[in-house]
Amino acid sequence: MMKMSERTTQYWRFSLFHRFIHVLVMTSFAGSAISGMALKFRTAAWARIAMQLMGGVPGSAWLHRVCAIVIAFYCFLHFLFIVYYVVRRKGPLFGGTSMIPRPQDMVDLWSNFLYFFGRRPRPKFDRFTYWEKFDYWAVFWGVMIIGFSGLVLWFPELATRFLPGIVINIAQIMHSDEAVLAVGFIFVVHMFNTHLRAEKFPVDTSIFTGKVSEEELKQEHALEWEHMQEDPNRMEEARVK
Repeated sequence: MMKMSERTTQYWRFSLFHRFIHVLVMTSFAGSAISGMALKFRTAAWARIAMQLMGGVPGSAWLHRVCAIVIAFYCFLHFLFIVYYVVRRKGPLFGGTSMIPRPQDMVDLWSNFLYFFGRRPRPKFDRFTYWEKFDYWAVFWGVMIIGFSGLVLWFPELATRFLPGIVINIAQIMHSDEAVLAVGFIFVVHMFNTHLRAEKFPVDTSIFTGKVSEEELKQEHALEWEHMQEDPNRMEEARVK
């Protein structure tokens, strides 16, 4: 007998490029987080164990810097994709298929809040929901803050040639506190939104396979599905052959 998953039509949601970028984000974030948090909370028992497993302070410092290079690498790749998307593909910067927030996101947020309390039907989301956009821009600004402050701490002599010495202290506070905020956000907000919600638990596989089922697309991104229905070429292009 054919399994249900084999009878379900699937559609592409993430390209191979974006899945590759996500792997880089996951691995570099995990490595930089564990090496950085072990140093920040070095008196904790788990931090001492983690530090030993990484080879002590030299090993954790090496891991932290390698992860920083990977972060810079995927940021560069993502920037190239944005240029390609806008210049070559003529992709829209605004609207339902864009990651740029718009007023409709605030409407969706309020409608979803009322839906939680049974006061309104579930809102129809386009390709990207308001919480997915929030996730994206949280990473964007977090990488900017952590990245620039990290460069100051990595090359303090060079930084203080052009900036006052107090910038080292400011960079340390920014780097450390923003990292704690990022770790808390990823392991609470992002993990819940993407994997721990009832309809996704225990894991949302779309970011790894790139595919979503027709049923999931209709439920999670109903407005996108309606737009696809109106454009047969877009529907056929998105369908997993």
